[in-house]
Amino acid sequence: MNDPEEKEGNKVPGDNTNESGHSEGFYETRPDNASDEPVQQPGSGNPIPETPQEQIVEEADDNADELAMKNAVRRKTIIGLSVLLGMLILFVLGFAWVINQPKDQKAYRPLRKVMDFNVKVNKQFYKESHLAATYPVSKAEKNPRVNGDLGMDTSFKVEDWQLYVVNVDCHDTLVFNMDSIKKLPKTEICFNFKCIEGWSQVTYWGGVRFIDFVNHYHLATHNHKPINPDYVDELARYAGFQTPDNEYYVGLDIASALHPQTLLCYEMNGKPLPYDQGAPLRLIVPVKYGIKSLKRIGVIFFSDKRPADYWYEQGYDYDAAL
Repeated sequence: MNDPEEKEGNKVPGDNTNESGHSEGFYETRPDNASDEPVQQPGSGNPIPETPQEQIVEEADDNADELAMKNAVRRKTIIGLSVLLGMLILFVLGFAWVINQPKDQKAYRPLRKVMDFNVKVNKQFYKESHLAATYPVSKAEKNPRVNGDLGMDTSFKVEDWQLYVVNVDCHDTLVFNMDSIKKLPKTEICFNFKCIEGWSQVTYWGGVRFIDFVNHYHLATHNHKPINPDYVDELARYAGFQTPDNEYYVGLDIASALHPQTLLCYEMNGKPLPYDQGAPLRLIVPVKYGIKSLKRIGVIFFSDKRPADYWYEQGYDYDAAL
């Protein structure tokens, strides 16, 4: 009897060799419902694909975050626009209220009160040691800008000029010529002249310090003596300046007038003051805007009452401080 293992070419189960002895390969059987996708091998390093359920949950979370962000942006936008609209309404109402108020020296009264308050604040912080910045003469403008012609009567003759000074509590008028000015120590300053129109230029001036002029001729004090810091009550509170034709005039608090940089100027760029710059003598106040630096001084007076000021009457603040 033949051995069962010798049937079918004497192959036994698991034998994959053919009659020639060569291997025919290994055939694996699998269930009919097995997937054709490759099986993830442990440690292969490839991520395990998410199931459809996981993808749906992740997309839902992303959509929720995006919706929350859009809602937050929309809420902030609405709040911002509401605040802006509220501020605009308040501005319009406030502006309408201001322009319907009475005027004080051509300035609406609420604005005038604000400007007067600023003057008081500036006085609290004023210090004689506060100086305007200075520059090398080489930085000075060669042809400084000419601004304003108020008080600059073209019929005026420089050779006829005289300076009239009215001392405090005194009705007598002192008369000065250029020799009485120039005999005092000369001081020069190169600083940035600033105009209320928004422009500025570095300019170079020469003349006499106003405080030296006051002390030398015993001006601005009730006792008609040189200024004594121990007797501040003897000092006038203000100084007033006018052009010869009285068309332009400024007032200065006495502290600003006696500031160490305030000059009675008779030179510009080392030469006699040009006619259109206020020849033969003008005021330079570096710690103030240019509206206080009156051209062509004809009259100086001292008083405890605040003098008239041209630009103050046009609606500007009296101090004009920098």
